[in-house]
Amino acid sequence: MVNIETYKFNTNVVEKLANTKFVNKWPVVYIINNEKEAYIGETVNVYIRASQHLDNPKRQILSLINIISSEKFNKSVILDLEAFLIKYMAADNKFKLQNGNGGLQSHNYYQKELYESKFKDIWNKLKEKGIVQNDLLIIENSDLFKYSPYKSLTNDQYQIVTDILKTLAEDVKKHKQSTFIVNGGAGTGKTILGVYLVKLLVEIKENNISIEDEIVDDTIQDILRISNSIEKLNIGLVIPMENLRKTLKKVFKNVSGLNPNMVLSPNDVAKSNKKFDLLIVDEAHRLRKRKNLTQYGSFDQNNKKFNLGREGTELDWIRLQSQYQILLYDEEQSIKPTDINKEEFIKIKQEKNTHNYKLKTQLRCLLGGDTYINYIKEIFSNNPPKRKINFNKYEFKLFDNVDEMINNIKNKNDIYGLCRNVAGYAWKWNSKGKKLPMHVTKKEVQKMKEKNVFDIEIDGYKYIWNSQPTDWINSKNSINEIGSIHTTQGFDLNYTGLIIGNELKYDDVNHKFIVDRNNYYDTKGKADTSDEELLEYILHIYQTMCTRGMRGTYLYASDEKLREYLSKYIDKYSPDDRGITYPIDEGEEKYMMIAEEGEEYKYE
Repeated sequence: MVNIETYKFNTNVVEKLANTKFVNKWPVVYIINNEKEAYIGETVNVYIRASQHLDNPKRQILSLINIISSEKFNKSVILDLEAFLIKYMAADNKFKLQNGNGGLQSHNYYQKELYESKFKDIWNKLKEKGIVQNDLLIIENSDLFKYSPYKSLTNDQYQIVTDILKTLAEDVKKHKQSTFIVNGGAGTGKTILGVYLVKLLVEIKENNISIEDEIVDDTIQDILRISNSIEKLNIGLVIPMENLRKTLKKVFKNVSGLNPNMVLSPNDVAKSNKKFDLLIVDEAHRLRKRKNLTQYGSFDQNNKKFNLGREGTELDWIRLQSQYQILLYDEEQSIKPTDINKEEFIKIKQEKNTHNYKLKTQLRCLLGGDTYINYIKEIFSNNPPKRKINFNKYEFKLFDNVDEMINNIKNKNDIYGLCRNVAGYAWKWNSKGKKLPMHVTKKEVQKMKEKNVFDIEIDGYKYIWNSQPTDWINSKNSINEIGSIHTTQGFDLNYTGLIIGNELKYDDVNHKFIVDRNNYYDTKGKADTSDEELLEYILHIYQTMCTRGMRGTYLYASDEKLREYLSKYIDKYSPDDRGITYPIDEGEEKYMMIAEEGEEYKYE
């Protein structure tokens, strides 16, 4: 039985707690709040901890303390529950949290899943008391949750963070310039790592992390002891892609200590009148060189400012405008000729003052794991898998009928939210700039057909490209539209329905992929490329799109021979399929298959 007891948070609370069971080293999690702010903590002695918080000026503005306890709680449970509440309450957005984010790390303990299954009940009790406001599933689908700096880090994320901070502190102390490159494939949490680092460095900069704070572990304490040299760092988070940049600005606006102005474009960096101490660059593989640009004027002005001639790149601007750089990078997500060549990053990796790291743990496609990610890479290559793999817990299906796939994604969206249909750029954008109805009726369909407004036509079915260029995934009509690669890169979905266009075909005689330039309508994406280069970009696009869905990916290929090839490695969808994934508990990031009675599903 879990109890939540509420007391007024004032000088009398210590005396009241002295007459309760909590005085006898009882493991609890507590929430101290007023109407706008909250602090979440854990302790085995809330009597003493409350006294300490009453002496803290930041906590003195808070008015209530809610103590969550159970006879079955132990130290490991309260650490886990505290991390859970920090993560979800930060995204619930009822309160701005006073918490720092140092030391939040995933860990295991005896009967962890049993305890975690009860966290949803605790959340519902907090909701009944008005302490939280949203359901867990709504929170999990929000950008504030997906990009929260309060995420518990995986072991490899945590090790990278601690090593970067220690090395950075030493380099700053010695006035030694350095670069950090973190390689990580799709879904390994590069963006989470970048946001986490910004928040933690801001906390260090503002002296907002107390050594006595129970959430800060020994490793972070060691960093803090040598971090005086990094307290004055001028920090920026560079996001090359407008879509993701706009989303992260919204996230930063709602996190205490962060500011939307900290989220920058490469152009913002170049135009800045002052240099930055540290720039963290997410999706660094999407930084641009001077090739196939829409506007050359601004690019050339920035190159002129730095005396780079026509050879300068956005990566050059970032390095010249900052003392230290952390580059979050994946060469396999480069999708256009304007993206910087991977050779540039190879050169930096080999420099004396560069520190290289590798993210490995898969966070997005959890049900398929690394096996699924590697399988996708093999399928979309000319070295296909040696055998077919079935992912019982991850819905990976091939459709013969495109409209059936699109309607299945719409049905999934009704259940989970954040399910979208996307496609390769294999159709003209006739609807671009035209105002479209929010809900397309049959009558409106006919009108649009007569005006040739539709973009995509397959077997008589007609669809519209994304009508909103930025933040499309969260737009009201996105479920009725088809998104491009530029609307999804860097984002998580629950399910993805992917249409592969006629720009990618399969030669069943020579057993290889071939590219059809005439059916690829990204003019800047194909100019000045050989067929081999363009094929590599297009394969990267489809590999990337196949890694957006956390619960499943549906595929339809326009080319019949390509469909036949894919059918060797992907199960065909059948109306009798019962493979629907549900969370074990909405408060967990783990899922299970609902199976027939007595049937057991395991990972490959």
